[in-house]
Amino acid sequence: MSLKNKRLEVMQFLEKDVDALMEKYLIPIDTIWQPTDFLPNSETTNDTFFEEVREIRELAKELPYDFWVVLVGDMITEEALPTYESWLMDVEGVNQVDGGGNGWSKWVKQWTAEENRHGDVLNKYLYLSGRVNMKEIEITTQHLIADGFDIGTDRDPYKNFVYTSFQELATYVSHNRVAKIARKKGNKRLAKMCQIISGDEMRHHHAYSDFVDRIFKVDPSQMMMAFHYMMKQKITMPAHFLRETGGKIGSAFEEFSNTAQRIGVYTSTDYVDILQKLINRWEIDKITGLTDEAEKARDYLMKLPARMYRLAERMKIPENSFQFKWVEPALTK
Repeated sequence: MSLKNKRLEVMQFLEKDVDALMEKYLIPIDTIWQPTDFLPNSETTNDTFFEEVREIRELAKELPYDFWVVLVGDMITEEALPTYESWLMDVEGVNQVDGGGNGWSKWVKQWTAEENRHGDVLNKYLYLSGRVNMKEIEITTQHLIADGFDIGTDRDPYKNFVYTSFQELATYVSHNRVAKIARKKGNKRLAKMCQIISGDEMRHHHAYSDFVDRIFKVDPSQMMMAFHYMMKQKITMPAHFLRETGGKIGSAFEEFSNTAQRIGVYTSTDYVDILQKLINRWEIDKITGLTDEAEKARDYLMKLPARMYRLAERMKIPENSFQFKWVEPALTK
């Protein structure tokens, strides 16, 4: 049996559990939070709405330039959701056609629906804050969706689930750190927004990690090879094609990453920490029944964090902020 057919067979075997996994890891639409729970109510007939907007704008003045760059970059990443859904819908085993779709396509659609709220709430907050150039942000967002992305997973479900397990934890770290900075600056509303987004990301991380756990139980060698492949080529961030007006594809991503690292929102050390957490979560050292090739892959993975920590320690980040069109310095003084 070919690897492709084997993986399709495993996906079909695990599909019977998807409904239970959705019940465990996703929240019903009627009970989950919505963006309006954290934003001023524009339907009010008194001055409450305008008072709340004034408060948002006043508190926003306390947040520094680099913070706004990171918040904007996080929001744009969340707003590029159509790219992520279309990618996952094309993964082997995800059938959105026959009979209205299978369990995996239901998962992708409902996961997307939950994720969609993140960009919505941050977009509206940024618009009300008066601290950013929304036109430039909108142009960058449209570019990112139009340019798409290539995360190196092809249509392989094993590689895609490694990627999502990693990436959901990375977004948890980023939103959680932004929440802490906002709280220290007295911006409780923004802190609550980012905190609840980070909670969604952690829940989704546990879901995708659970998927990988289940695959390890039925196809350990190929799941190990997929994990090895993804970590050897390195996890590509979803916004790696980020660019501003007139820029080339990906030209803004390195500066955005430098900014996030400079203020401690997401660092090279965090990347290695996440890798180590996945190794621990999947108990890579205890998996049995591996082929010789998969054993070598396991050895590589077990030694990788120590080597990457050493590299992370030597990394130097520019001290000066890059001037993004999204955020005008005059607005953040």
